[in-house]
Amino acid sequence: DNTQMRFLLRCLMRAGGLFHISEAEHAAEAFEIMRHTPVDIVLVDWKMQPIDGIAFTRMLRWDSASPNPYAPVLMLTAHTEASRVAAARDAGVTGFIKKPISTRVLFERMSNALTDRRMFVRTDDFFGPDRRHAQAADYDGPFRRASDRGGDTIDIDDARWRA
Repeated sequence: DNTQMRFLLRCLMRAGGLFHISEAEHAAEAFEIMRHTPVDIVLVDWKMQPIDGIAFTRMLRWDSASPNPYAPVLMLTAHTEASRVAAARDAGVTGFIKKPISTRVLFERMSNALTDRRMFVRTDDFFGPDRRHAQAADYDGPFRRASDRGGDTIDIDDARWRA
């Protein structure tokens, strides 16, 4: 929503060869643009008004009228405490860009978001790209968490073991 930040981002993207750029001052305008224009990636700031970047991402992911709930979303913010990164991830953000931004980091994050091959996951309280970026080296079966593994025996009728 910040005019100066939008100008900076537009200049950086144009310097990198990107010219089809849409801008919005607020979430409603962004949704309207997305309804009429295909959007490859969304850049949001944490502190937007009247709806912040977290709420916007949740709307984009969950709202039945969302123009593209699968669009990659990059969150720009100067607030990079672990709790904020987790909150953004839990809202369905694809990636994070810490301010002050650099051209290199902006294009790395955009490239990563656009080529991200993680599946989208929908649960009762989450919808977005799978929060796990990589599989653990010691992964040895269909159970993903140590707490799933129980003990030395398994129930062969457990649905998690079925193909």
